[in-house]
Amino acid sequence: MASNHIVSSSQSALNSHSSSPSPTSLQPSTYREYEPEEIDWDNLGFKVMPTDYMFIAKSCLDGNFEAGQLNPFGNIQLSPSAGILNYGQGLIEGTKAYRREDGRIYVFRPQDSAIRMQIGAERLCMPFPSVDQFVDAVKQTALANKRWQIPPAGKGSLYIRPLLMGSGAVLGVAPAPEYTFLVYSCPVGIYLKDGTGALSLYVEEEFHRSALGGAGGIKSITNYAPVMKAMRNAKGKGFTDVLYLDSVNNKYIEEASSSNIFLVKVEERMIEAEELITADEVFCTGTALGVAAVGSVTYKGKRIEYKISSETISQQLNSRLVGIQRGTIEDKRNWIVEVK
Repeated sequence: MASNHIVSSSQSALNSHSSSPSPTSLQPSTYREYEPEEIDWDNLGFKVMPTDYMFIAKSCLDGNFEAGQLNPFGNIQLSPSAGILNYGQGLIEGTKAYRREDGRIYVFRPQDSAIRMQIGAERLCMPFPSVDQFVDAVKQTALANKRWQIPPAGKGSLYIRPLLMGSGAVLGVAPAPEYTFLVYSCPVGIYLKDGTGALSLYVEEEFHRSALGGAGGIKSITNYAPVMKAMRNAKGKGFTDVLYLDSVNNKYIEEASSSNIFLVKVEERMIEAEELITADEVFCTGTALGVAAVGSVTYKGKRIEYKISSETISQQLNSRLVGIQRGTIEDKRNWIVEVK
């Protein structure tokens, strides 16, 4: 890979304050290993596959963000004392772009991702792009990389990852003096590698996903590294993912490593892990995951299995979600935004 060339082009991108040019005026990144026609969609899974362009905007001195621009995808330059590197002052988001049968491109609920990023930014003392700036950046990124999106038949989507980070240099524990908003994309296939569509979860009783009063309610980058040890242990035992309990009582279900979890009951309240035994159905949700049925949960050495069929609520919800995303079911909540 021409890594030196990519670093150079991205360094100039971070220092630029000009408005966003048309993708046709830029040279696509040479960072990638594959071309779209070489993708094996049946075996792509969920992994990094660089595309052509990414969007970058920097904060101004007044805390507002510049218009930003598209740049060739590649590495970026940061000071060793950048707030993101030293103190984890950063947030991630995620959404997906889909190509429908008529060829038009849509992204799913970008405005809600923008609002969630703003909530997280407030918690971490960071300035943030407006909802319109966020949505426009997502649309620009999707449009610039549209040749990487899946064919109308559909075996995947274009995953879009917005990042907000303290890119300015800071030595003491304090908000960074400068921030960068970056959006990149990656074609993805089926999230579950085994293709079964059912999760096998291990209930973690030693490590916790978040703490009372902590940052578990936002998408801080600091929330993800601590789950890796528990995930590695669980996957080493043959499980798909980890199901975490609350940090206070160590008995109430919270979430999996990167998705929410639902037990099908007609009430909303705290759910004890012991109740997994009585649940008729369990499923997880997430941007990357979609709606995925849980086939089994192992708790205190006991494996609890759940029914998996086309008649389950999780399958009905997943079919409806995919239908809305693909345009075969009416979008009554204005979740879908066209990219044009």
